[in-house]
Amino acid sequence: MNVRNCRKCGRIFNYVVGPHICPACREAMEEDFQRVKAYIGEHPGATVTQVAEECEVEVAQIHQWLREERLNLTEGSGIVLQCETCGKPITCGRYCDECKHKLTMGLKNAVAPAHADKPVEERHKRESDKMRFLNK
Repeated sequence: MNVRNCRKCGRIFNYVVGPHICPACREAMEEDFQRVKAYIGEHPGATVTQVAEECEVEVAQIHQWLREERLNLTEGSGIVLQCETCGKPITCGRYCDECKHKLTMGLKNAVAPAHADKPVEERHKRESDKMRFLNK
């Protein structure tokens, strides 16, 4: 059994998975999230500060939900997020679509085997790769 203290209220709870907060605080956070989501839907031009004040939620928590892609912004939103790589305005997450593509391709190239770039027939032409038979 994994017992931890809640980071928000300090109560002891049985930790299973996710953030280190108790079920009661997790439920309260989900209620806050739903309130923020509804407010942004009703007031698309509101800034982060306005949303935080009206919904009684910390600005950092709203930014976290946006970075986790739980909240999505509309085009006319007063909340501005920037790509962490190039600085372009984005509606949610950490990176713009172009930077996501570059990161994905970079990871694919790093993981791909080194010999995959060579043509198949070139790999088989080497003398050391040939099968040998022993005569008895």
